Amino acid sequence: MNGLLGELVHAGLVRREEGVTIEPLAGGVSSDISLVTAGTRRFCVKRALAKLKVVADWRAPVERNRSEVEWLKVAAGVVPDGVPQVLADHSADGWFAMTYLDPLSHPVWKAQLRDGVIDPDFAAMVGRDIGRIHAATAGNRELALRFATDHIFYPIRLEAYLVASAQKHPGHAQHLQALVATTQANKRALVHGDISPKNILCRQGDGQEGPVFLDAECAWYGDPAFDFAFVLNHLLLKCLWRPQHASRYLECFDALYDDYMNRVTWETTYGIDGRTARLLIGLLLARVDGKSPVEYIIDPAQQQLVRDFTLPRLTKPPHFLAEVRDDWAALMGV
Repeated sequence: MNGLLGELVHAGLVRREEGVTIEPLAGGVSSDISLVTAGTRRFCVKRALAKLKVVADWRAPVERNRSEVEWLKVAAGVVPDGVPQVLADHSADGWFAMTYLDPLSHPVWKAQLRDGVIDPDFAAMVGRDIGRIHAATAGNRELALRFATDHIFYPIRLEAYLVASAQKHPGHAQHLQALVATTQANKRALVHGDISPKNILCRQGDGQEGPVFLDAECAWYGDPAFDFAFVLNHLLLKCLWRPQHASRYLECFDALYDDYMNRVTWETTYGIDGRTARLLIGLLLARVDGKSPVEYIIDPAQQQLVRDFTLPRLTKPPHFLAEVRDDWAALMGV
């Protein structure tokens, strides 16, 4: 922490005489995040890790800090209230500072979903804002060059999720590798890469309700179907975590789907619906058998249920997301 304090002083963000405190925050597996208090000011500092905090040997370039800063700046131009403000960009040194959002006014969506605070209207706003960002950045050659981060996105997303799952299921490796190839080939818009409920805050009060997106270090100019499938995947998995709320999670799935699809202008809705449906199957399997399994599906019977659902659908892929959603609902008894 003394090293970070010295960097903050050198950057002019704090003065030692302010009585600075630095408190580690719980975060994801890929970065160290600290809350800095200097006098009456509070802000966060984020530093990417070369080796992610999982059991598997999972590594990714730390320059993804730069990708996250750039994504936050681009997204702020589309959904100004939907991202924290970048206060200082020292990504060349491996860190940056951003506004701290109090959990009392910005609870984490994952915690709300867990606790039964399940609002399809909020899910619709998530779909709306993801769609807005994709639509605003689609077909932008300058952004495609700025976010040509395949060397980051592949190890931290495609290899860690789909390729790792293929290694555990060699009989289905060709289907998972095909998903990788399709995702790599459809470079259409700016992708966040980690649209998960744990990375979405619920902005509340003063008529300013809506999502705030965090943790964009996987940012990549690529297939928007990845973001769409990634967030829908979590809503399906929550049905296993809290089965008593399964019907409400599926209402959120439907609301997010509808509002996102209403924003699709860069390609046919048929095209993105089909790609997302097939990618969703791969990502469902990956959250059991990839390098970053969800922490709440630890029951072997539930893990096998996911395999039994996904593996046949890799061989015979769905054409539409509605097929996946309805088959999952039937499996959940909803």
